Amino acid sequence: MTARTLRTALIQHAATSDVAANFAATLHAIRTAATQGARLILLQELHRSMYFCQQEQTECFDLAETIPGPSTDALAELAHTLNIVIVSSLFEKRAAGLYHNTAVVLDSDGSIAGCYRKMHIPDDPGFYEKFYFTPGDLGFTPIATSVGKLGVLVCWDQWFPEAARLMALAGADLLLYPTAIGWNPADPADEKQRQLQAWITIQRSHAIANGLPLLSCNRTGHEGDPLHQTPGIEFWGNSFVAGPQGEILAHATAEEDTILMADIDLARSESVRRIWPYLRDRRIDAYQGLMARYLD
Repeated sequence: MTARTLRTALIQHAATSDVAANFAATLHAIRTAATQGARLILLQELHRSMYFCQQEQTECFDLAETIPGPSTDALAELAHTLNIVIVSSLFEKRAAGLYHNTAVVLDSDGSIAGCYRKMHIPDDPGFYEKFYFTPGDLGFTPIATSVGKLGVLVCWDQWFPEAARLMALAGADLLLYPTAIGWNPADPADEKQRQLQAWITIQRSHAIANGLPLLSCNRTGHEGDPLHQTPGIEFWGNSFVAGPQGEILAHATAEEDTILMADIDLARSESVRRIWPYLRDRRIDAYQGLMARYLD
């Protein structure tokens, strides 16, 4: 079987309160990645701004923008100029009072290949996303691009095996997760490591269970609580790329801004699925219980 290599790049960085500066840095990093041969570039969750969901503040809705809009226009032009595919996570203003956490895929011809709206919305201390985001309504549908069918999901989606499976069943060639996850700085070191290892393990398991490569791009750096009521969030970086057997192809550190490069052999998924035929052996006649909230 002939190898089909796709060079990918994940842009991991800290964010500041200067939205324009953040976006300029992202565009510069995309250009740099492209000069190194990347054809698919994944950006972290809500990369234009700091992670504003630490508190519920109505003024943060001013950060949202339409799709298409200024950011997608700039990214589309860059994708076309550099002949690359870009996956960008944006705060979408769909209508007054209706907002989504949306991943947009810009194809190499400058078109919007498709969108994915985050389906699983957390509501936890420091992550008050239900205040800001309406749950997605586009389903789990891979987005066809010039580099393959992308199974794009967002952050909290990464903990749910159903989401990855449905993307795989719909023909995704890769799984991609723009992410914003971190520690409470007050947590002890051993608890931080348990959380980090759980995050890496669950995503590697999605790669294994579906026989697909997986890209996960996280933020890094400490972001303070805007209302100064908590210690804020220490984003743990550790962006990584895994192959279809969960093997780590590239792995970033916790602290540094980085362009993480990885070459993916797209033909390996079929080779792996031939020896681990999970899709063949699924007992679809016996899974009715998955449609229940809980089996009392």
